[in-house]
Amino acid sequence: MVAGEGAAGRRLRRDPVAWAILILVWFSCAWFGSWEFNPNNAVRMFATLSLVEDRDATIDEFAHLTIDKAHFGEHYYSDKAPGMTVLGIPAVAIADAVSGQSAHDFVPGFENREFNRFLKIRIRLVAVTVCALLTALAAMLLYDLVRGVTGNGEAGAVAATSFGLGTTMWGWSTTMFGHAPVAALLLIASWAVWRGTGPGRSRVHAVVAGLALGWAVLIEHSALIAGLPVAGFALWRLRDVPRQQAVRTVGIAVAAGATALVVLIGYNLMAFGTVFRLGYSGVTDFAGMQEGLFGLTYPKPYVLFELIFGERRGMLWVAPILIVAPFGLAMLVRAPATKAIGWLGVAGAVVPFLINASYYYWDGGNATGPRHALPAVGFLCIGVGMFWAQATRWSRIAVAALLAGSVVLNMAIASAEITAPQDEPRALVKAVFEARFDPGYLRTVADEWLGFTPWQGLAIWAVVAGVLTVGLAVLVRRAHRGD
Repeated sequence: MVAGEGAAGRRLRRDPVAWAILILVWFSCAWFGSWEFNPNNAVRMFATLSLVEDRDATIDEFAHLTIDKAHFGEHYYSDKAPGMTVLGIPAVAIADAVSGQSAHDFVPGFENREFNRFLKIRIRLVAVTVCALLTALAAMLLYDLVRGVTGNGEAGAVAATSFGLGTTMWGWSTTMFGHAPVAALLLIASWAVWRGTGPGRSRVHAVVAGLALGWAVLIEHSALIAGLPVAGFALWRLRDVPRQQAVRTVGIAVAAGATALVVLIGYNLMAFGTVFRLGYSGVTDFAGMQEGLFGLTYPKPYVLFELIFGERRGMLWVAPILIVAPFGLAMLVRAPATKAIGWLGVAGAVVPFLINASYYYWDGGNATGPRHALPAVGFLCIGVGMFWAQATRWSRIAVAALLAGSVVLNMAIASAEITAPQDEPRALVKAVFEARFDPGYLRTVADEWLGFTPWQGLAIWAVVAGVLTVGLAVLVRRAHRGD
């Protein structure tokens, strides 16, 4: 039995530390925004608008506003997996109903300020209610997982804060891109498997695991590969469960995950009139997508190096707290009681990097950090938590300083520029700080909607987040003394 598993599961819903983490991470992700006309944002929203307002999936009237699109016959469509488009339907439907407006009331164009505002509101609502919320929930559950594995609540809080605020999970959660939701869902699925195969298991955990894995694939089809370590972990954890119960658990998870397949089939039938077509197969303007399987071939060593250490896209440049993650994962693997969760962390971290290194457009175009490798972050943060749990006092001081620096760094990225220009070799220094943050070109709720200046908007976040952080620290310390 993993340390503290049963008791921790019963306490989670009543744990003030868990809720403080959720609120802090959600507020921080919701407070900042991204450019609404970024092609990845825009094309997903255009498809959502068509589904809500026209009951179809064509984006012909918006096609001139994005380079990310698919072309079949006489019509244009989103070239993305439909998960984020579908998840955006409630926010768009509510916004249209409350405002009494639809896209038909505007002439779509970059120069049309009214249409710009219309689009911005809906993209922000989706980011706040879907992306930011999933990231915050994943951080909360990561806290529970690491606390249960290590028996140390401080370690859980450090892992959760590292995940939600110390990496580019923060910045990508302000967008409609699929990377942050997929990373969050894979972590949520891992927690559900861990809980659902332990002493406090229930059918609810199997449902959560299945839904999380299924919808991760619906958002980004590459999650079918990235999710394999989680599925393998589930099968390993079920090996000692009575066969009939294990088969029932797997069946429940598969049935829950199949809901995403039903949605995919429905979307494909509505959009293309056939089940056997993906938007990626009709991509325009990106010839590299014809290489291998939609741009995926095999991992290149030099690309792996760039994704980890390179100044242009390296993960350690945008999330230095992850430096300690491999050491923590090694500790987990070496200990018999935590070996399985350790190997999950290793495999869950390695596979997304291998996928990213196999992709023709590995640099992600305009991006700050390696966006296609983002699903690795949650698994790496399990290692961060373990390292904290085993560290000496002075090592913890060093990790705390590293985490503080990572949070400040990602605050700048989230507020200023999550999509650094593709051709900038020094993305962090030049594109984020010199071009955007230092001049004050920020996007906050306060300056975009409430009439404050960008710096005032950032200061408001700092005050509120500071109060929440102090409260979190007090709660963690109190809980630690109680243990």
